[in-house]
Amino acid sequence: MALHAREQDLQMTTDSEEEFTFSSESEDDEDLDDEELHFEERFDPAQDTFSEECENDQIPVAKRAKKTLSWREETDVDVAPKPRRFLPAREPGPQLSLADSHSPVSLFKLFFSESAVSNLCHNTNAQAARALAKGRKYSWTDVSVGELYRYIGLVFYMAMVKMSSIADYWRQDSLFSVPFPATVMSRDRYRTISWNLHMSHPDADTENDKKSGTAEHDRLFRVKPLMDTIRLACKAFYHPRRNLAVKERLVACRANTVMRRFMKAKPTKLGFKCFVLTDSSNGYTVDLSVYTGNGIFPTDHGLSYDAVMSLLDKKVLGSGYHVYMDDFYTSPKLLTDLFAMKFGACGTYRDYRKDFPRSSSNSLTKKSSRGSIRWIRDGPLVCVKWMDKQVVSICSTIHAAFTGDRVQRKVKAQDTWRTKTFPCPAPVTAYNQHMTGVDPSDQLLQYYTAQHKTMKWYRKVFLHFLDVAATNAFILHKELHGNMTHKEFMEELIEELCGVSENRTKTHQ
Repeated sequence: MALHAREQDLQMTTDSEEEFTFSSESEDDEDLDDEELHFEERFDPAQDTFSEECENDQIPVAKRAKKTLSWREETDVDVAPKPRRFLPAREPGPQLSLADSHSPVSLFKLFFSESAVSNLCHNTNAQAARALAKGRKYSWTDVSVGELYRYIGLVFYMAMVKMSSIADYWRQDSLFSVPFPATVMSRDRYRTISWNLHMSHPDADTENDKKSGTAEHDRLFRVKPLMDTIRLACKAFYHPRRNLAVKERLVACRANTVMRRFMKAKPTKLGFKCFVLTDSSNGYTVDLSVYTGNGIFPTDHGLSYDAVMSLLDKKVLGSGYHVYMDDFYTSPKLLTDLFAMKFGACGTYRDYRKDFPRSSSNSLTKKSSRGSIRWIRDGPLVCVKWMDKQVVSICSTIHAAFTGDRVQRKVKAQDTWRTKTFPCPAPVTAYNQHMTGVDPSDQLLQYYTAQHKTMKWYRKVFLHFLDVAATNAFILHKELHGNMTHKEFMEELIEELCGVSENRTKTHQ
């Protein structure tokens, strides 16, 4: 079971909290060596510590639990809140005609439209002109929309065909030479486009850089034009089904910028932190945001609260959605506020966070048997503890504490492994089912990721946008037609972007 597989992660209180930021404000510096990195621990004012002060007249469940409440057991009857009516703003699913035929490239261009690519070309050409004026020595002709699509096709090709360096894709004297890239464009042309790729106009970048250190400075200025386009397209061409998952992605990057985060408990430990809203049924990225690390939050409730709220637009989504999240985000304040907005929510939580119950009366202990359940309800919010291999803490405004669900576990008894069934809380069952919906997207992004070495942080983010667009395009194709594997989809997308039939006969030297 997914939650069982993540037991160690659920117990790591430093999973998302122990991050570090970097002091340099430089946008364009080269990569630093490991020994040159200086870490400064980030404090997330997300109400992570228990406070005895109440900000309103209501006594939080944690304080009442400490005084009067006792943990109940699975034999005690719990009643879930009245289900919210599901009223999506649009019919869930792809917002495209099912009768039409949709090729991989036509779906990809929903996210990277010709208008968006034309803007990329304009800014890239402006950056190249500026570089040449400063004395850079290389040949340059303005890049066109068609050529930039071919460049993107090569980026995806390199994601599928791994070589040790970019230059190796054009080597003709190697035992492992590949002929395809040279039929699309020359090595030098690919490099010069990569060096100058720009999502914003360089003159506007300069004006924004002058505001560094002030409230008017926008750290995401270099990526915002394309990021806004991608976010709008993600929401325009697909409407999510009822169950949503909020998760974080870390875009690997070693470029020198204050937005870079260090998270020692993650597989990718250094890079940009993205908050992502996905459809649990297929992993489609509904919305995303990039954390700037500036410590400025729209509310007084901290990063974890604001990250979730920024992704849930009731006017766009509708109401009655169920939102699943991990313990970085979950707090009583967030779940009760979402409930007031007619969103149900469920997530694992960290015991030390403010306003969670701390009653020791009838609580689980280390000697509690596997499958033991304890719960406390406070209005729509139920907090549940479940003894699996370790204690799992979870809360919900959707479910009753226990509805008779059972799970199977391998148990060793007398040197023999046997399968046994144990009671399982309803929120845990639902969490395992719907939080795994975020994994297909993460996995698809890793299978054929466009990421490769670059010294500019904003180009790393650009490559991530390519990944998101290609993955969402594949999910749309699967929803509409369902007759291609991910590998087949990417192969056809590369051929269509690169115009293989037009370029296969000509080789660039």
